[in-house]
Amino acid sequence: MPFSFNPEQKQTFLWFAVGLVLVALLVKLGPVLAPFIAAGILAYALNPAVDWLSSKRLGKVNVPRSLAVIVVLVLLLAAILALILVVVPIMQKQIPLLQEQIPSSLARLNTFLSPKLQEVGIRIRLDGVGVKRILSQYFATSSDEIWSALLASAKVGGLAVLGWIGTLTLIPIALFYLLLDWHALLARMQNTIPRRWVSTLLVFGKEVDELLAQYLRGQLAVMLVLSIYYSAALGIAGFDVAVPVGVLTGVLVFIPYLGFGLGLVLALIAALLQFEGLHGVLLVAGIYGIGQIIESFVLTPRLVGERIGLHPLTVIFALLAFGHLFGFVGVLLALPASAILAVAFAHVRNQYINSSFYRQT
Repeated sequence: MPFSFNPEQKQTFLWFAVGLVLVALLVKLGPVLAPFIAAGILAYALNPAVDWLSSKRLGKVNVPRSLAVIVVLVLLLAAILALILVVVPIMQKQIPLLQEQIPSSLARLNTFLSPKLQEVGIRIRLDGVGVKRILSQYFATSSDEIWSALLASAKVGGLAVLGWIGTLTLIPIALFYLLLDWHALLARMQNTIPRRWVSTLLVFGKEVDELLAQYLRGQLAVMLVLSIYYSAALGIAGFDVAVPVGVLTGVLVFIPYLGFGLGLVLALIAALLQFEGLHGVLLVAGIYGIGQIIESFVLTPRLVGERIGLHPLTVIFALLAFGHLFGFVGVLLALPASAILAVAFAHVRNQYINSSFYRQT
């Protein structure tokens, strides 16, 4: 007797195939979806503030949700603008000072490395004159290749700049409409779920929401405290670029490993340019070591609560995988998505443990 599917099985396979096509389409359109994904993450984090503001009364009526959304967006843009106004002028002032220190830093590096390089037969001067001579020789021997590379990079760079401008313009527009229709969108998503799965997926969604709320909103407090700590500590240590490097380190800490590593590299560069010997490097090591201890053992447990609970290798893989699929926004999306997958895996594991396939001996 030939095997045949009943109508319900056919429907299941049909919608499963449609789901696979949609997932493949989302992966293919990753760069296009980047601003919408960023807006969705921001909308999830800012929606409680909009709900709270729209619950307040303005005279005899509640504050309109559209007005609450506008107020929250204005406050967000004001915070971003304040950060830019703090960091950019200081960087404009300090970068020329650091550039003036480069020759003396090269001289110290030349004094340290040249004798060791000469021992192995390499004769090179790492001062300003030596670096200029090396660059001149390189440009003379490969000017055509360098010119072609510069033209190509200018073309690609120009397109990248236009892409970033488009993305930055689209994010606030998408964020406004997402916040305005947040609850309606959630209701529509809930209505598309097969009725027999509704209760299970609602429990799943509640667990994910609790986990993400604990992480995303608590992380904002961690970023604020660490920005203050790194700026103050580097300032007390005498760093000229204490505020911009400290603020950037605190703000970028929400990107695991990459944020802390980038802040550490910037501080080390500033130390090498500003201080004699290893004095500045030791100061940076102490400040960032204490900062990491404060974040791991004090701030995160108290302000964020329990971590997502992923192994460090899993976190690194998630960052690489989502970054490959969705670019920089994928890096931002990696941990929230990993939290969702962790909750899903826990449910699947419970189903597997309680199944006859596992229990049967």
